[in-house]
Amino acid sequence: MSSAAPTAPDAAPEQAFRLADQVNRQAWAVRLLAAVRRHRADLLVALICTVVAGWLTHGLWPDPAGRTLALNPEDQALYEWFLAVDARALLGDFSLLTDRLNAPDGVNLMANTTVIALGIVCAPITLLLGAPVTFALLAAVNLAGTAVAWYLLFHRAMRARRLAAALGGALCGFGPGMISQTNSHLHMTAQWLVPVIVWLVVRLLRASDPGPTPPANRAGSDCALPAGPDRRRMLSSAAGLATAVTAQVFIGEEVLFLAAVTLLVMAVSYAVADRDLARRALPTFAGGLAVAAGLALLVLGYPLWFQFAGPQGVADGMFSPAYFSADLSSWWTVSPLSVAGSAGSARLTTGPAEYNTFLGLPLLLVTAVCTIWVWVGRRRLVLACVVAALVMGALSLGPEVVLGGTRTALPGPYALLAGLPVVDGALPMRFGLALLPIVATLLVLALDKALRSTGRARRLVPLAVVAALLPIFPTPLPTAERPALPEFITGGHWRQCVRPGGVLVPVPLPTPKEPWPMRWAAAADAGFGLPEGFFIGPYGRGGTAAMGTFKQPTSALLADVARRGDQPAIGDEQRRQATRDADFWGASCVALADDAPHAESLRATLEQLYGPATRIADAWIWRV
Repeated sequence: MSSAAPTAPDAAPEQAFRLADQVNRQAWAVRLLAAVRRHRADLLVALICTVVAGWLTHGLWPDPAGRTLALNPEDQALYEWFLAVDARALLGDFSLLTDRLNAPDGVNLMANTTVIALGIVCAPITLLLGAPVTFALLAAVNLAGTAVAWYLLFHRAMRARRLAAALGGALCGFGPGMISQTNSHLHMTAQWLVPVIVWLVVRLLRASDPGPTPPANRAGSDCALPAGPDRRRMLSSAAGLATAVTAQVFIGEEVLFLAAVTLLVMAVSYAVADRDLARRALPTFAGGLAVAAGLALLVLGYPLWFQFAGPQGVADGMFSPAYFSADLSSWWTVSPLSVAGSAGSARLTTGPAEYNTFLGLPLLLVTAVCTIWVWVGRRRLVLACVVAALVMGALSLGPEVVLGGTRTALPGPYALLAGLPVVDGALPMRFGLALLPIVATLLVLALDKALRSTGRARRLVPLAVVAALLPIFPTPLPTAERPALPEFITGGHWRQCVRPGGVLVPVPLPTPKEPWPMRWAAAADAGFGLPEGFFIGPYGRGGTAAMGTFKQPTSALLADVARRGDQPAIGDEQRRQATRDADFWGASCVALADDAPHAESLRATLEQLYGPATRIADAWIWRV
């Protein structure tokens, strides 16, 4: 062999790199496979939750744009518009005061349940596939994500057996209140950060506890003193808590409020039961919470000010606590959206999106028995759960107790909150949502104790819990077809009469009860603005919160034509008013789709107001 013959590296350096890449890929694949094997049980729970969530929302999936949640289509149209506006952050076109609705005043996004964080995270999906796809995806993901998050908390933090943790997580994610809120209330079902917040609070408390002082230390012995609070874990917990709270504010403030009230009640109850822990850890724990609050306010200070005192902001609630109160008898009634429920029980609440307290008698009885059974071993935690359940359940009854649809004239504890800023804007019946994780915690404690025992309880307790959960097992959410959007919108023809960012006036204009033209804007990725619409703004008496805004005279006239089909007499005054209203809205054009109610009467009226129309695709337009 000649000494001039090339060595292997000199002959094929590319081959060496390919071999190294192949080795790296193999090592990465081995690590991934090992991680999957290590967490295969957790992944299986997550997969089951995902399948169940997909099954419950499967009615939307054949055609998200053409299907709607039959029990609350108005709110679905609203949230699809929210998601479309949120997605514009990816295009660099986003502000907390949007001009894409209620032109020219705009809408304060912080004062509305706009799920900003979810909308921004899902912006690529919205821009590529449309807001209805994002809505359907989030409806399922919120259910599955909440169930999995609670499962992990029960299994990892509470060290509960997997079966116990899985059943507890399932109740948290798929309980009656969560299923009913899935009828278009994305901000209420996105609860997967709540277990994270609970875990961080507990972690902060543990880091703040220096541990009990041995008796010898109190006598002046030379024995080692407690190590003291873990400052590093405290700071990391405070920073994590600030991050989770900040994210939850931009997802759903009401969920955060309910979680905070529940945790406060539990913390006070636990401190009363364990005064030694309170003396040791409370000062440092309070300092850690203050650090978390300070960090969160660095980000949230301006948005919260904007929500309550900024343009179009509102500082009060607009819903009547007396109307949105839970019926006492609803607690032992099964939800109509559960397998054992009946349609007649719907009379005990305000609507299909508010079955928050329908736990059913079997679950209440089994929970009570399990609570008594686990009292001895976990007295402090059980006491905190019981007190929190009683407080939150009592608050759900509102300012006056209602029983079987009849007002009893008995004052409810919620009356104590009347007049408190921000707090009195909460819907009383939604306090009932807090009982899902509380009841789940008590059941997990009982199941875990049973599964660790060797007697009859090992079989009887799981059977009793499963039997109590079966009646409230959810059924798929009812869905229905909805009208197709006009080609004028889906084909992008709207750009021929309104510049991007300009104002398009659909006829009839959107209202809180009939927000359907807002689907036009959602389909166009909120590329144009709309007058009026479905939102919360300061249009109540004295600038208080109200749903929607005042109708301009021309809008009211067109709404009347759309409702009755009559053609009103149009004179010079109506034409001048129509011009003034178009100028007020900053409108570029008025559009009437072929499928509008009483389209011929509306077209004739609009031609008298604005002159001859121009035909574009399947719509008539008037440039104003």
